[in-house]
Amino acid sequence: MSEQGTGKLGTLYGLGVGPGDPELITVKAFRLLKESPVIAYPRKKMGAKSYALAITELYVNTEEKVMLGLTFPMTRDREALELQWNKTVQSVWEHLEQGKDVAFVTEGDPMIYSTYIHLMRLMKEHHPEVHQVSIPGISSVNASASRLGIPLADGDEQIAIVPATDDYDTMRQAIESHDCVVFIKVAKVIDLMLHVLGDLGLVDKASVLTKVTSAEEMIWRDIRELQGRELEYLTLMVVRK
Repeated sequence: MSEQGTGKLGTLYGLGVGPGDPELITVKAFRLLKESPVIAYPRKKMGAKSYALAITELYVNTEEKVMLGLTFPMTRDREALELQWNKTVQSVWEHLEQGKDVAFVTEGDPMIYSTYIHLMRLMKEHHPEVHQVSIPGISSVNASASRLGIPLADGDEQIAIVPATDDYDTMRQAIESHDCVVFIKVAKVIDLMLHVLGDLGLVDKASVLTKVTSAEEMIWRDIRELQGRELEYLTLMVVRK
């Protein structure tokens, strides 16, 4: 039974479909995919295949759903971003206004660095009457720990999830200040991260994973092999001291 809010508007679901393995989807997410008449999914450009959609298509008949592809341009142009985001909110609103539930699917968890977060905020700003529900999913952070067989934290240990940047001092401080750090978006700064870890004598305490749990998964336990390599966007690094 759908978790409808008050009134005749549809409900907007932020639905996490897991890190890549199609079996790592929750029972609740599965049910809502079946029940929601509209499935919204992110795509970087027109015609591009969505990682989250690839998982979703295994569980729903796309011919029976309204498949709403939402384009999120990879740009820092604030005006272009604002224009596209307003279009995105309007596209989703048009279905909610008709009383249709919309399930916005995202890889991992919808509340951890996902496109749903911005959609949720803007929808609340433009249409506060819309009932929104976030359905947690297994994140790549959790999945990486299981694939490596490495506990992220135990007892009083501290863990951090940090977007990797080309700021040497910030990356070093993150490692020095925590027992474990998961660096996301590490692909573009892998050489700098190797430099930081080398200076700290912790190269052997780090592992790198790409598209964890998916059919395209790659794992490097000896990260020295990655010097100068180009890596997929969905790549993270786990540093466990």
